[in-house]
This record gives sequence, C-alpha cells and structure tokens, in this order.
Amino acid sequence: MSATDRNGTHAAVKSADSTKENKSKKKLNGKFYEKELARLQTELVKLQYWVKHQGLKVALIFEGRDAAGKGGAIGCVTEYLNPRGCRVVALGTPSDVEKTQWYFQRYVAHLPAAGEIVLFDRSWYNRAGVERVMGFCTEAQYQEFMQSCPEFERMLVRSGIILLKYWFSVSDDEQERRFQARVKDPAKRWKLSPMDIEARDRWEEYSKAKDVMLAHTNIPEAPWFTVEADDKKRARLNLIQHLLSKIPYQDMTPDAFDLPPRKPGTGYHRPPLNEQFFVPQVY
Repeated sequence: MSATDRNGTHAAVKSADSTKENKSKKKLNGKFYEKELARLQTELVKLQYWVKHQGLKVALIFEGRDAAGKGGAIGCVTEYLNPRGCRVVALGTPSDVEKTQWYFQRYVAHLPAAGEIVLFDRSWYNRAGVERVMGFCTEAQYQEFMQSCPEFERMLVRSGIILLKYWFSVSDDEQERRFQARVKDPAKRWKLSPMDIEARDRWEEYSKAKDVMLAHTNIPEAPWFTVEADDKKRARLNLIQHLLSKIPYQDMTPDAFDLPPRKPGTGYHRPPLNEQFFVPQVY
C-alpha cells in the first residue's frame, strides 16, 4: 500500500517515493566525483570485456519519474564502452502495426545477444506507468500486463539473460526544480514535453501506479533496485557501483603494447590543398 493510500497526504507521498539520507544533502566534492566516476567507468570497460569473453547477455532497465536523471546515468555508463557491444534502446510511441502485436513483441527484438549489454531507457514498464496513468491502455490490457510481466521476465532470466531493473526516485521538489531549469535553458527545453507537463499534475497517481507495479513485479528472479536520484552525481556513482557488484567479472583488458615503427612512405604526392573544402576555423 502506498503512502497516498495510507493517509492521503501529498507530503507522505514525497517521503515514500524518495527517502533522503543526511549525507545526500551535502554537495559531493567535484574532484572526488570526477575521479571516482573515471575509476568506475574503467571498471565498466573491464566488465564489457568479460561480458564479450563469456558471451553473457545483459539487459538493464532504467525507469523512474520524468527528470529523475535516467538519461545522464545511462550516458555515464555507456561513455567509454564499445558501441558494437553496447546499445541504448529508447523506443518511441508504438506504430499502428505494433499496437496490434503482442505487447512485449517490439521489446523482444532489442534484447541482447551473447556478448551484448543493452540499456533500456524506459521499457515495457510504460504500460504500468505512463499508459496506466494517462489512460493510454485499457483496464484489461493493464491487468494482462501485470499478470504476464513477471512470467515474461522469468522466461528472460531462464534463457540466460542477466536482467537488472533500476527505478530512479526523485522528490517532487527536486523534479519541479529540474523542470523549471529546463524551461529556462533553450538547450534543455526539448526535454520538457507536453506529456511531462501533464504528468507534473499527477504526482500522486504516478506514486500509486509505481507502488502497485513494484508490488507485482518485484520478483526474486528480477528484483527492482531503487536509485535515490535527488543528487545526480551520487546517483550515478551508486548506480555504477551497484551494477558492477551484480555481475562478477574478471579483468580481460588487453595488455599495453608498443606500436611498431610506421612503414616508410613510397613517395606519393598528395593533391594541392586548394582543391579541398575546409571547415572555417572560427575558433
């Protein structure tokens, strides 16, 4: 039962959705953050070598409220990984054809093959979140999802997929601050969609939908892990540290080596530079 169901107060919903520790109120030292992030990202590279070497299949689900910091965290995870073995899946609105398919069908096409890491920037849980709150699915479709989702995920795990599910939790005060920042910044304004504005007025509905979703889909084979995300830097470090702890790996990074001398040229003469077009050197 959610905090809203217990006492109906908006303050209680905030408390239940994002419990803050005292240390998260103190700003993280910038130099420490950069150093620790670099260390963890190096470990992620080692992990990717291991995933490829062992033929592992890793699927990471990132869910949470709008402006919770999912995109930034995904960027930190993938920044130094080889894109040939790491993909980010961020599906848009389903097409008319996809709407007639089995609900999970379009997501199945993006699941990892051996040696791959796939990060879902939102996932099949759209049905239990935005579709449920905004009325984009029927009651029957929602109930079918809630019944089928645990079985679907058990099938994925039995097939050998390592499935990790992360929920980014942000307080409504912090979400509002980030929304206001997006409005003021032209470079970030695209992040604030009409859907986000509508969701802004449905905080309690989203809280209840999330609580019910977790109650039905927090299964032993694929549990949910909540990321306290009011502090983006701490959230990113905590996420990566946790991810690394959930997949045992060994360092398979190739040893450093000396590059051999380049072979001497054959006397080829390149065409004049004035025959080429160059980008103006404005800076």
